[in-house]
Amino acid sequence: MAITVSRLVAKICLIGEFSVGKTSLVRRFVEGIFDERYLSTLGVQISRHTMHVDQTEFSLLIWDTAGGEELNQIVQNYYRGAAGALLVCDVTRPETLPALNAYATAFHQASPATPLVIAANKADLVNQRRLSDDEISSTAAALSADWLCTSARTGEGVQEAFHTLGRRIKQQRGRV
Repeated sequence: MAITVSRLVAKICLIGEFSVGKTSLVRRFVEGIFDERYLSTLGVQISRHTMHVDQTEFSLLIWDTAGGEELNQIVQNYYRGAAGALLVCDVTRPETLPALNAYATAFHQASPATPLVIAANKADLVNQRRLSDDEISSTAAALSADWLCTSARTGEGVQEAFHTLGRRIKQQRGRV
């Protein structure tokens, strides 16, 4: 008996403040690597990656956006046509969590009603953590988003975050 695999092409955006680890998450997910050096993203970097979620092959276009940019028309153009977004905060910098509200609002203005998943990144820095699960959960609930703790350094939760977003996109498109 053959298993039918459906295929979806999906543009997803990684959004959040500067230095929360968006580029590192993409590199861990796409290339399986982590680099300690901080390289600031200018504008947007686009990566391609294929993943399989529940018998669906996703051909992802991953838009890694610069953090801390003014949420203007240029940035909103990056968001247009996206099927979903991974909102990234840094568990060692509490101010990066409430900032996700403005990013989510701007994202939904350009791509309404698309799924969001929060990646609470840098979970490996246990002794420096300053965000609680309850704080993250509260923000996620307000944004109707799922959330996971991730670490680009160790790989913890990285695959799961992208797969969770893939499941949400698949559900939204009615392919449950």
